[in-house]
Amino acid sequence: MRQLTLGKTGIVTPKNAFGALPIQRVLKEDAVRILRKAYEGGMTYFDTARAYSDSEEKLGEAFRGMRDRIFIATKTHAKTPEAFREDLKTSLEKLKTDYIDVYQFHMAEQAYRPGDGTGMYECMLKAKEEGMIRHIGITAHKIQVAVDAVSSGLYETLQFPFSYLSSQKEIELVQLAKEKEVGYIAMKGLAGGLITRSDAAMAFMQEYDNVLPIWGIQRDTELDEWLSYMDRTPVMTEDIAEFIRKEKEELSGDFCRGCGYCMPCPMGIEISNCARMSLMLRRAPSASWLTKEWQEKMEQIRTCINCRACVKKCPYELSTPELLKKNYEDYQKVLKGEISVQ
Repeated sequence: MRQLTLGKTGIVTPKNAFGALPIQRVLKEDAVRILRKAYEGGMTYFDTARAYSDSEEKLGEAFRGMRDRIFIATKTHAKTPEAFREDLKTSLEKLKTDYIDVYQFHMAEQAYRPGDGTGMYECMLKAKEEGMIRHIGITAHKIQVAVDAVSSGLYETLQFPFSYLSSQKEIELVQLAKEKEVGYIAMKGLAGGLITRSDAAMAFMQEYDNVLPIWGIQRDTELDEWLSYMDRTPVMTEDIAEFIRKEKEELSGDFCRGCGYCMPCPMGIEISNCARMSLMLRRAPSASWLTKEWQEKMEQIRTCINCRACVKKCPYELSTPELLKKNYEDYQKVLKGEISVQ
């Protein structure tokens, strides 16, 4: 597995990192065991967030007494200096540490700058001066926010979606980050579950020497798969390249990435899955999506009042009500046997 230096941070880690959002869904003892297993298997970079319920607490327990052997990145969704300071204090306590390697503005709507009137970037500078954080980062879902952050020279890392389904604009963002020596941390390397071949996903990431992929992990089987690539790292072959070409052709155009930032829906629609149900039916065993429970959730689409609140919140600027309607109609055809799936 290739080692990567994360921009100007000086952090050197394998190009195979642990995304700790999913471990909030498992028991603490299981999460601690999986995290330690990841470290023993060679992973050294662990990404979490204050917003991931008890994820930070689980990391703190897993790596108690071995802080100098790993890199911890976490995030704040704070919008005021007061909330920033509270988040940072809480994160340090939960992580059982006196410093954070990479502290990131979470899902930022703007690239904060000194003197912009918010006081947010000044909070980062003060925290760094006081030794509570070592590097200033930002995460975003909107391409212009990401470009602004990288171009500003104020951020040492950027976390942004990146996979073999990414557009040319996103590839250009990776190249810009390399030029500016900003560490690029790739989230959603499996495109929210639409990518089902991990070897192809990993081979794609190996093509970009400045990109650190963080894989969302909550099960041993998932971790085992990623750890197996430490010694046998997939590389781009003609077969994988052809597979990716066909994947991009199938998934071209507008589709829901399942990020969930459109939620909650005032009518209770589970948009993040319902708006991409057609793809999930075709790309994964369909039985789990055709249960009574999921049929009821898909029926909820009929209550949509077209308030378009989801459209305003979508970082990909999708016309979500239209996507929901299309997926509902497709789902009904599958139930009636008019469309065959796996």
